[in-house]
Amino acid sequence: MVLVTFAIKFIGMYKYTIKPIMFMLDPERAHHLTMSLLKFILIIPGCKWIFRKCYHTEDERLKRNVLGLDFLNPVGLAAGFDKDGKYFEQMATLGFGFIEIGTVTPLPQDGNDQPRLFRLPDDKALINRMGFNNDGVAALVSRLKKTKHSNVILGGNIGKNKLTPNEKATDDYVFCFEALFPYVDYFVVNVSSPNTPGLRELQEKAPLTRLLTTLMEKNTQKTKSKPILLKIAPDLTNEQLDDIIEIVNDTGIHGIIATNTTLNRSSLSTSTENIGSGGLSGRPLKNRSTQVIEYIHKKSAGKITIIGVGGIESADDALEKLKAGASLIQVYSGMVYEGPGLVKKINEGLLIPPN
Repeated sequence: MVLVTFAIKFIGMYKYTIKPIMFMLDPERAHHLTMSLLKFILIIPGCKWIFRKCYHTEDERLKRNVLGLDFLNPVGLAAGFDKDGKYFEQMATLGFGFIEIGTVTPLPQDGNDQPRLFRLPDDKALINRMGFNNDGVAALVSRLKKTKHSNVILGGNIGKNKLTPNEKATDDYVFCFEALFPYVDYFVVNVSSPNTPGLRELQEKAPLTRLLTTLMEKNTQKTKSKPILLKIAPDLTNEQLDDIIEIVNDTGIHGIIATNTTLNRSSLSTSTENIGSGGLSGRPLKNRSTQVIEYIHKKSAGKITIIGVGGIESADDALEKLKAGASLIQVYSGMVYEGPGLVKKINEGLLIPPN
C-alpha cells in the first residue's frame, strides 16, 4: 500500500515530477512511456480503486443525457490520444465521462515520417502531422473484443486511408463504421485533419453530403442506430459553416465536434520555422474553437448538438465552451501541460455556483 500511495502522489504531482522528465524526450516517445507507466501502476493491487477516489468527481449535477447516451460527466478525452484503443481503460480511471478512440482507418498505416509531434511550451500548444498512423480497424476490433469494457462512454473516430482517392473515401468510412459498430457508443466522421493530403476537400458540400447520407442510411438499417457526429476544422469561413449546418440538417446526423486542429499560426509567440507543416492545438486554438461553437449554436437555434474541443486547460475554459453552446467538451493538449488531474479540476469547477 505504501508503493500504491507513492505512485498516486507521484502522478498527482505531474507538473513537478513526470512532466519535466517527459518534456526532455521526443513528444511521441514521451506519450508512450507515460502510458506504459500508467498501465504498470494500475496493475498494482488497489491502484484502480485509489485512482477512482483521487480523480473521479461523482455528482448528480455533472451527469448529462446527450445524443441519447448517459454521461457521468461532460468531460471527454479527444481523439488522437488513444488511436488504437490501447489505453482507454487506463484513461477511464482519470475520471473522464467519455473517451474517443481513433482516428482509425480500414488498413493499417504508418503515418507521416518522424518527428511529427512538437511541443510549444511558451504557447501551451502542440503541432502534429501524425497522418492517421494506426494499426487498422481489424486490430482495433480485435483489441476491443478482448478488453473488458468499462462504464465510460466510448466513441469511434473514423477516417480514410491516405492512398484511398477521395472519390472512394465513402467506402473507407463505411468499412470502419460497420466493423466498429458493435463496440462503440457513437461515431465521429473525421474529414478535417490537415495531415492527410486532400482530406479537408471532403468538407465541401457535395462530397460531404454524399458521405454522411450513406453513413446514415447504413445507420438506420441497424436494429438500434448510434449517434454520428462530424468533426470540423476551425479554419472554415462562416459561409462554409452555413453549409455544414445545412448538411447536418439535410442528412440527419446527430451533431458536430468543433473543432479539429488549425493551420493558422498567427497568434504564436514561438517560431515554427523549423517545425514545418502540421495542425496546431492547445491554447492558441481556444478562442477560434469557441467562436465556431457559438456561431453554429446561434445559427442552428440550438438544435445541433455540439461537442466543444480546443484550448481547454481549466474549468473556466470548459465553462466558456458550454456557455457558447457545447453540450459536452473534450481535452487533449491541455492535459499534456496540466496533467491527469485536469479532468477533476474541470468537473469540480463546473460544480461551483457562478458569482
